[in-house]
Amino acid sequence: MIRVWRKPQIFNIPFRRTFGPADLAVGLGTLALLYAAARVGAESMVRFHPPDVIPSVSLDPINLPNYAARSTLRMFLALIFSTLFTFVYGYAAARSRRAEKVLVPLLDILQSVPVLGFLSVTVTFFIALFRGSLLGLEAASIFAIFTGQAWNMTFSFYQSLRTVPAELDEMSSLYQLSLWERFTRLELPSSVIGLVWNGMMSFGGGWFFLAASEAISVLNHNYTLPGLGSYVAAATLARDFHALFWAIITMILLILAIDQFFWRPLVTLADMYKLELSAGETRRFWVNDLWRRAKLPQYFVRLAGSPMAYVDATLSRWTRVREKPATDQPQQGSDRIFDAAAILVSAGLLYLAVRFVLAAVGLKEVGHAALLGLYTAARVLFLLVFSTIVWTPFGVAIGFSPRLSRFSQPIIQLLASFPANFVFPFATLGFIKAGISLNWGSVLLMALGAQWYLLFNVIGGAQGIPNDLREMGRNLGLRKLKAWRYLIAPGIFGSWVTGSITASGGAWNASIVSELVSWGNTTLTAKGLGAYISEATAKGDWPRIVLGVGVMSIYVVGVNRFVWRRLYDLAETRYRLG
Repeated sequence: MIRVWRKPQIFNIPFRRTFGPADLAVGLGTLALLYAAARVGAESMVRFHPPDVIPSVSLDPINLPNYAARSTLRMFLALIFSTLFTFVYGYAAARSRRAEKVLVPLLDILQSVPVLGFLSVTVTFFIALFRGSLLGLEAASIFAIFTGQAWNMTFSFYQSLRTVPAELDEMSSLYQLSLWERFTRLELPSSVIGLVWNGMMSFGGGWFFLAASEAISVLNHNYTLPGLGSYVAAATLARDFHALFWAIITMILLILAIDQFFWRPLVTLADMYKLELSAGETRRFWVNDLWRRAKLPQYFVRLAGSPMAYVDATLSRWTRVREKPATDQPQQGSDRIFDAAAILVSAGLLYLAVRFVLAAVGLKEVGHAALLGLYTAARVLFLLVFSTIVWTPFGVAIGFSPRLSRFSQPIIQLLASFPANFVFPFATLGFIKAGISLNWGSVLLMALGAQWYLLFNVIGGAQGIPNDLREMGRNLGLRKLKAWRYLIAPGIFGSWVTGSITASGGAWNASIVSELVSWGNTTLTAKGLGAYISEATAKGDWPRIVLGVGVMSIYVVGVNRFVWRRLYDLAETRYRLG
């Protein structure tokens, strides 16, 4: 019988009342973390009355620890909301045919809308919602970071739910598991590996748009939130290399600390949920070992055990699966009504958007935006091909080797999480000195922010290939090209598709900040849709903002529908475990 998941060892340790050094470390660490979060969060409870009372950023490096803490808190709050959104949205899209027809195309559109497009709409709303308080601007910033994290995680969770092994799916039906039992015993454990690696990548993607979400310039208004992103934006404007140097050092230390105390323990824990018949090399990490040695977590687990068991039993009763109706005829009729309603609503919204744009800019401007979209699309295509060739073999090697993973994860986590736009000022200065056109240089800048989506998905896909299948391949003599053809490529295909979708979406988003860069008063502009949207957003030109975002959405959704959707179907039908 296939083991779906292994119960974490913490629940198997016998409880003892004595406390030791491990408990002291865990207890003090938890209290320090809670105190820091409360202290930093309290700094958001201040007055905010633009343009009279607005926060400012000092370039004195002594402020960097506070700025780093405030940015980190925004990142983790956005990650919490992204995770909740992922579970609700991804589950609904994967488990309901009707919802899938609306939610998956809508997710394509949401992924294609750049962060600046969301900021243009939401900043004024959140400021009005929390009138007189800095919480409004904080909420706008967190929402902007959320839009850089949520879509990638949702695509990963959706793909994992659609590719659950067929025999396990049949087993859950045979044992008549409720929807809650199916989710907690099968679907969530089988998606943990991909979700953790994509969460890690999404978190890194949030750093990329940190400057845009903290130093907000929309609709001819400038708003600044104290944080690492706004610090770098101010240092770039002031051409202060000293401040940029200290910001980069702070960013590196922060990424390494988050990797050590959050992501590495999660990756180690996620390996326990691999679908396999035989056990491979066990991943270990010092934080997990410290947690297992401590008695305090066991104590709180025991306290919460009875309430959690009651909640689990209650939700299991409430979500019992009802018997399907004998005929599907009424269902087909309601499906047609639902499809017709969805088409009418979509057509109505499209008509309003087209009418608004044409009334303000005309057909010539639409053609100009579409042509600029082709330039950006060419850069995105080149980036995908390059990333696939370079990073797929590397990702497979990391996913197959726990030892290599332990060594390389901090490095790739640092490279993926480090905000590429922190080095944009240096790249811009280099382009100016070398006379390199941004039409070519922007490809490099886009790659710094988008290529990691594909790498992290491939690592998660390779790590999810069961050890027994790899052992069988070795016993059958599968080596090199044959192993890639019959085992590795089919095993990682679904993850590669997810990584390519999110990498392309990330590249389109990155074009906003990669096709228009500046150093002091010097600005370089590439020919593309990203620069078009960035310029329109800074000027508050709503018709061109809507046009640029709409054209970008059409490109992304079109490719997703006609290319990636078919590859997704192939992954679900032909290249799924089972």
